[in-house]
Amino acid sequence: MVDDRTCVELSDVALRPLKTHEDFDQCVSLQRETWGEDFTEVVPPSILMISQKVGGVAVGAFDPAERLLGFVFGVTGIDEGEVVHWSDMLAVRPECTGIGLGRNLKAFQRERLLELGVEIVRWSYDPLEASNAHLNINRLGARPVEYIENMYGNGTGSIRHIGIGTDRFMIQWDLKDPRVDDALAGRLTVSPALIVQVPVVNIDTVDETPGPVEIDLPALPSVRVEIPANIQEMKLQDPDLAGQWRLTTRRAFQWYLGKGYAVDGFINDPNSGRCFYFLSSISSREDE
Repeated sequence: MVDDRTCVELSDVALRPLKTHEDFDQCVSLQRETWGEDFTEVVPPSILMISQKVGGVAVGAFDPAERLLGFVFGVTGIDEGEVVHWSDMLAVRPECTGIGLGRNLKAFQRERLLELGVEIVRWSYDPLEASNAHLNINRLGARPVEYIENMYGNGTGSIRHIGIGTDRFMIQWDLKDPRVDDALAGRLTVSPALIVQVPVVNIDTVDETPGPVEIDLPALPSVRVEIPANIQEMKLQDPDLAGQWRLTTRRAFQWYLGKGYAVDGFINDPNSGRCFYFLSSISSREDE
C-alpha cells in the first residue's frame, strides 16, 4: 500500500474519467481533505457521474493501487450562444504537488473538451494564491480577464477561504490558442531580468521590508502588481497584513483591468522570493 505521505512517480500515474462508485467517493473525500470538513460546495457523487453524460469532465489521477491523487471537474454549458466549459475544481494531494500533476490533469481535460468541440474554458481563482497563478498563467497559458470582488460572498466554509474575502480572477483558457501549446510545452516564460525596471504599483518599493501601501496608480505601458509568496501562511501569522494585501491588490487589478490592461505573465523571482503579476496596456501590446 502506498504511504499517504509520499507520492509515486508521475510516469506511474494513470489519468482517466471517474467512473465507479469508489472513484466518486474518493473524489468527495479529497474535496473535504483539500478545502476542509465544513466546505459547503462539495460536488456529490451523483453530479460527478451525471455531468459526464452531458459534456462535463470529471477526471482523476490514480496511482497503481487505484488511490486518487488528484482530480479536475467541470461542466459544459451555453453562454450567449457560445459553448463554454466551466472548470469548477482542481485538487492535488499535498504530497503530490510540484511534480506536474495539476498541469497533466488540465491537459487531459483540454483533450477531452476539444474532442467534444469545446474551445473555451473558464474558471476562477484567488489572485493572491501564487502557486495557482503560476499554474494558470505560466503552465497552462490561461489569462485573467475579470476581477470579481467577493465572488462567493463571505465564504464557502473552507478553511482556505476564511479571513480576507473571496475575491477572484475570472480566467479564460482558449484551448486552440498557440499560447496554450507553448505553455504546456514549458516555452511560455517571463524572465525577471527582463522586467526588473517595470514599476511595482501596489507597494512602497523603497521600504526595506515591503508591504502594501496606498499610492497613486500610474498609467504606464507596463506595471507589476506584487502578491505575497504564501497568502495562507500570512493569514495565520499576520491576518491584518493579509487583509492589506487584499485591499491594495484589489484596487490595482480593478483599476488596470478596467483600463484595458492585460495580465501577460506571472513571476516568482527566485533571487528575492517575491511574486509579481506583469500587466501591459493595449497600446504597448500594439507596438510590439
